[in-house]
Amino acid sequence: MSELPSAKLFIEGRYKKLTRDLPQTIFYCPDCKGHPRRRRKCERCEGFGKLTRDSVQELICYVLGGALKTRKNKFHGAGREDLDVRMLGSGRPFVVEFKNPKCLDVDLAELEAEINRRNEGRLEVQNLHWSDKSRVVVLKESKHAKEYGALLEIEGGASAEDFDKLPAGRVTLAQQTPQRVAHRRADKVRERWVEFVGVEAVDEPHLWRLSMRTEHGTYVKEAITGEGGSTEPSVSSLIGKPARCVELDVLEILDEGGEQLERPRAPMTFGDGIF
Repeated sequence: MSELPSAKLFIEGRYKKLTRDLPQTIFYCPDCKGHPRRRRKCERCEGFGKLTRDSVQELICYVLGGALKTRKNKFHGAGREDLDVRMLGSGRPFVVEFKNPKCLDVDLAELEAEINRRNEGRLEVQNLHWSDKSRVVVLKESKHAKEYGALLEIEGGASAEDFDKLPAGRVTLAQQTPQRVAHRRADKVRERWVEFVGVEAVDEPHLWRLSMRTEHGTYVKEAITGEGGSTEPSVSSLIGKPARCVELDVLEILDEGGEQLERPRAPMTFGDGIF
């Protein structure tokens, strides 16, 4: 036991999100913002203050914060996936910043196992280790390509020959800001590369699973549908048939160029991550 009234402690790891109803961070109600008084009469969240029961942040920090005896935390991820998108593969890197921990005598391996035990089938964390503030900057500023697996529904059905029309190698897309994010992103055209890795039939001719790698900042769902021409080319325009993304999974976080990300460095000595 140790008292560190103004300390910050950093814990790093990777998480896999195995369900499609879990946001990365706390999903406060956009109307009442979770405010203790305003939420009482909020019709949108019915007084709950949030739009989802929990989040990756809460499931991880409930266990870690409980052991460290602090509820104050910030969650920093290497990007984030949409609420309905699973995070698979080797997981997404993250750092949790805890303020004013009261107990430092913790075993991260035991806490990792406890998080996984409590959240089997929903969330899995791995490689928890002590970190430092500099890693937050690295995670927030680094650009990562991703590999996705998308379940596609093809209007009118498709054949393997239709998917042969997808170009080999990288294709540059021009993407107008999608309508779903127009409230928080500048309305402009962005150029991003995509690379089609492979396709297989799930329930031919209508359902197909497509693997693709994309540049940091690519709007993947719109790269599939085309959103009425706001993304060109798109999977729909390339195969000549309307395609809809039924399910989307992040299969791997890659480096900026699209190569496999280096494995995390060796765990730090305890104390190096306290400021």
